[in-house]
Amino acid sequence: MLQDLAERLLRSLSPVGLILGTLFFAMSLTPSLVPRPFVMQGLLSGVALAAGYGIGVLGRWLWHYLELPVLHGRSRWVLKGLLGLFCLGVAIAFLLQASAWQNALRALMQVPPVDTSRPLSVGLLACAVFAVLLALARLFGLCARLASRVLNRLVPRRISAAAGLLVAFLLFWSVIDGVFARFVMNTFDASFGQLDALVEDEVAAPQDALATGGADSLLAWKDLGRQGRRFVAATPAPEALARFAEGAVQRPLRVYAGLTSADSIAGRVELAFQELLRSGGFERAVLVIVTPTGTGWIDPGAISSLEYLHRGDVASVAVQYSYLPSWLSLLAQPDYGADTARALFQRVYGHWQGLPAEHRPRLYLHGLSLGALNSQRSADAWDIVGDPLHGALWSGPPFRSTNWQWITAQRNPDSPAWLPRFRDGALIRFANQDGALEDFDAPWGPLRIVYLQYASDPVTFFDPLAFLREPEWLSGPRGPDVSPALRWFPVVTMLQLAVDIAAADNAPIGYGHAYATEHYIDAWRAVSAPQGWSEAEIGRLKAVIGDLQRD
Repeated sequence: MLQDLAERLLRSLSPVGLILGTLFFAMSLTPSLVPRPFVMQGLLSGVALAAGYGIGVLGRWLWHYLELPVLHGRSRWVLKGLLGLFCLGVAIAFLLQASAWQNALRALMQVPPVDTSRPLSVGLLACAVFAVLLALARLFGLCARLASRVLNRLVPRRISAAAGLLVAFLLFWSVIDGVFARFVMNTFDASFGQLDALVEDEVAAPQDALATGGADSLLAWKDLGRQGRRFVAATPAPEALARFAEGAVQRPLRVYAGLTSADSIAGRVELAFQELLRSGGFERAVLVIVTPTGTGWIDPGAISSLEYLHRGDVASVAVQYSYLPSWLSLLAQPDYGADTARALFQRVYGHWQGLPAEHRPRLYLHGLSLGALNSQRSADAWDIVGDPLHGALWSGPPFRSTNWQWITAQRNPDSPAWLPRFRDGALIRFANQDGALEDFDAPWGPLRIVYLQYASDPVTFFDPLAFLREPEWLSGPRGPDVSPALRWFPVVTMLQLAVDIAAADNAPIGYGHAYATEHYIDAWRAVSAPQGWSEAEIGRLKAVIGDLQRD
């Protein structure tokens, strides 16, 4: 009985779909922007196999619908057999080559190779994923046919067929969007919320009276959240700053309000603002409004580099808006956090604007990933044009960033999409691992904006239209961290980049979505213009607090 069931299942599969699906499966094994663990590779390859199969089935249906000629008899089976053997050979060849491709990419990013990409495990996992997706597709078809049969009693056959498809689509969409998506988001939110509430023994509450979470603070240590406590606890000590500075240094001020510190956005923002006032944040030389990532995390290197450059005379303020990882929020809830970022900016900027210009700090914005997206949304240019802030550093700007998209599209024609040059560079400059911040004839203007981005960062360079056309960043000269073996394939490349987003944070430091302290030092140096640093001293600072691998 099981044998008969298996035979019927195999006979029900579309040869054309299997052929195209196998080709998609093979293409999915080629390298993309960041190295992929075998589990992610198996999931990706299974989805690619299903996508190719679906396109093949649709193409075959359209061919027959248009009543185009088809082969019959022995010639048809011979052609199918030859194509099947060809596709099987391609799949095996690509599986055997997968390890070499991944190791070449890892070598480009200066990390040790893997022994094997586990081709058998990848193939089996891909087949399992394909089977699940095929079952869901057939369930969709069954629902459409049942709805069509009921409606066919009332309307003509073709209208009932179209209506049946619509009914099945609405049914599946309501389940996915209303039940499954909510379950996934709530599960992630609950699990990351519990993790955020964890008070780690090794992260002790500060003793400094000015520190957030201390005895005199308006914010309780437990209400900062896990990421907030880590952020505050990692404040550099004056002794560490003094190793690179002549004269007086100060302990930097870090203000952070966690999600549990108040019941509303307005409440959390007001607490953070009042804490900033209490600790003297507006009396420092530099004040930076930081928008965290989705989990509330703030890249330590991004802030410590600024604090070292200005010898501790820096205050930073941030308010948490989510527990969810940035990649999940970016794909599912891209507007999440914009209200918090906007409210914090308006509260801080409104007070800063009322201070005497000669006595107020230089004001900057910063955000990484989803934080960069929301930080860009926090300040309306028309509201600040009369009294602008001093600059911004946005690292790993997500592909959904409309400002970043427009600037990249308007770049100078002789510059690549992965490192644009915008006009004369007086207002906006882009940087990667190689700096490229001072290679301009025009000097900086009063407002300085830097985008720090790596060409291998899929969070920045994911392109939803990659399923139809080759992305701009793939044409012409490539970024120094992009594999020369990366090729564009319809549909498949978009799937690869989507999976890369989830793997981007696990890339080696200095590649993908893992930004290096050394590169933050260069970027902040350009944005905030710290005084009294020689090139030798900057090199020593990078050697001590930088986190790139060295020989």
